[in-house]
Amino acid sequence: MSDPLRPSPDDSSARPAVPARLDPYEGVLLLSFGGPRSPREVMPFLRRVTAGRDVPPQRLRAVAEEYHRFSGRSPLNDLNRRLLADLRTELGSRGIGTRLYLANRHAAPFPAQALSLARREGVRRLVVLLTSAYSSDSGCRRYREDLRDALSQVNRGSDPAGGLGADVVRPWFNHPAHVGLWAELLHGAFPADLDPDRVRVLFVTHSIPVAMNDCSGPRGGAYVAQHLDVARTVAELAGRCLGRSVGWDLVYCSRSGAPGTAWLEPDVCDSIRDLDPRTRAVVVVPIGFMADHLEVLGDLDHRARAVARDRGLDFRRVPTVGSRPAMVRGLADLLLERAAQARGESPDLPVLGRLGPAPATCPQGCCQEVVP
Repeated sequence: MSDPLRPSPDDSSARPAVPARLDPYEGVLLLSFGGPRSPREVMPFLRRVTAGRDVPPQRLRAVAEEYHRFSGRSPLNDLNRRLLADLRTELGSRGIGTRLYLANRHAAPFPAQALSLARREGVRRLVVLLTSAYSSDSGCRRYREDLRDALSQVNRGSDPAGGLGADVVRPWFNHPAHVGLWAELLHGAFPADLDPDRVRVLFVTHSIPVAMNDCSGPRGGAYVAQHLDVARTVAELAGRCLGRSVGWDLVYCSRSGAPGTAWLEPDVCDSIRDLDPRTRAVVVVPIGFMADHLEVLGDLDHRARAVARDRGLDFRRVPTVGSRPAMVRGLADLLLERAAQARGESPDLPVLGRLGPAPATCPQGCCQEVVP
């Protein structure tokens, strides 16, 4: 019997992988959000994150307290280093030896630091993997703009023909490795002993301003549409394996910004409070987060769990995909896929869900800038 959580033989994601060649790239850059490494870095980090935004001081202090509750050190830094090491191992298993670098938008090493190191080591062209999988101003456009600005800084005064170049892989929210792994993790966490009508699955992602969602993607609304597509597909795959339908909602966490600015709702805690009284268990699936960083640990494991406990609910939080082997293999495939495109080839772009593959190069007007 075929595994419902694995692609069928006629699925595009089951086609042969692209050639194990990374040329024309001479290195890989993992570009992430970043986080403070010590208590003294917490407030400078938060000021960088919220620069130009009307974030109330009390909100900054509240977030700072969350970091201090975890010793003032973001777990994201170690998680990214582990992912980089696992990518090195995976590429090596395919016979690809290359230089790998790590950079963060809001914490050291910053993009210009990583790119300067790559250039000193003789790298002329990098392929860039964003740890953010979805399309939006904050989750895609600003990463690309920071990369562009850093390249301009590093290449200043150089012959354009001899400068450092970089290309970004496509938004990978619906890559089979990502979607399939979430389905497996949901299947493993689902309380199969309960009536499915008594279980609610909440797919959670980071809230953003409504205006930012409206400007995401080339036609607007891509941020919500992509998350809905992932949630729907994950629920269908897990439900097929469970032999039952999975009731679910898409909800949000980590709202910030000025009180008068409209952000995506409902909040995960409000959603748990408003669940049908007959509900006995809630399964939280953080599809908007790749790793167990502060939003997951604080907003879900702490606050959402406490709300569920007050309601007498069985609370289960699905682990994040992180650097699980299937995810690392999928990310390596994305790097090789981008390399094939750079060589002028037309590799298969496998996806799961109803949306097609997002382009690696953003079309005109995609994810317009929004200052919340």
